[in-house]
Amino acid sequence: MKKILAMIAAAALLLTGCSQVGAAATLGDTKITQATVQASVEAILAERAKVDTTQMQLETGEELNRGQLRFHLLSALLRAVGADLKIEVTKAEIDTRRASIVNQVGGEEQMPSALVNAGIAPNDLDTYIEAISFSDKISQFFLASGITEDAVGGEIQKRIVAKAKALGVTVNPRYGKWDAENANIVAVDPASSAVTPSGN
Repeated sequence: MKKILAMIAAAALLLTGCSQVGAAATLGDTKITQATVQASVEAILAERAKVDTTQMQLETGEELNRGQLRFHLLSALLRAVGADLKIEVTKAEIDTRRASIVNQVGGEEQMPSALVNAGIAPNDLDTYIEAISFSDKISQFFLASGITEDAVGGEIQKRIVAKAKALGVTVNPRYGKWDAENANIVAVDPASSAVTPSGN
């Protein structure tokens, strides 16, 4: 029994070591490690065990892994687009918005359930707030430049797609494949290689 436990522990240690150095995705010189994605997934699963999830539609398995990588990658892309436009999001702005969110959901005691429902790990909340703050400020930038409100969403998407293409994105196949035209990570169709010529 002890030998089996030792083998499991050694395997777990080996996998942990690999995850820390392995990239889940890269965006230019920025590497999002598998350890980063795994930490988000594990934190979300741990929080789910503490709240009532019976009425929630939650991502699981590969979908959850892919969703968390998408979150980290999109956050980095919004940060990069913001930098191009000389837009900044300060710690004070993040703190103010965080307080507003806490108030909206009904106080700190309601936050665990709200975060689980939204699929956000507690340790990723500031990153999430930073991302939506960048998105809002980029929207305001485009509105001020004369782009109509109904066209702003499309303009942000175009900027994100262009930035991703300029920097170059690679995604570890274990999470899916990169859809460059939509700046998204999509599931790999296991049958696609059998029906699609390898040159495509």
